[in-house]
Amino acid sequence: MTKDSEPAELKLGPIGTEIIFENETVRVWTVDLEPGAQQAMHRHLLPYLVVPLTEGKNLMRFLSGRVVETNERPGTALWREPGEPHELLNTSTWRYRNILVELKHPAGL
Repeated sequence: MTKDSEPAELKLGPIGTEIIFENETVRVWTVDLEPGAQQAMHRHLLPYLVVPLTEGKNLMRFLSGRVVETNERPGTALWREPGEPHELLNTSTWRYRNILVELKHPAGL
């Protein structure tokens, strides 16, 4: 589903739980989900890096209906491009936390 074909009434939530740092180059969020909790549907407009602070067993559910299972580990980092709105569901029995870093400028500028 493209941006132009999204329902006009689609309400998007924040990208993370809290912004903990921001300057002209990056915006840094915490993401904190209790077991079974679901983050609101949201859209990333910027490329971003996810740094898991805990193990993560989650489902990313996209507006188009596509579902992606994630298995994240502390000590790793994941690169993601902006795109389709999605929500994140913590399917584990533990609290999931990560740091999400949005890059405000294209590489090389």
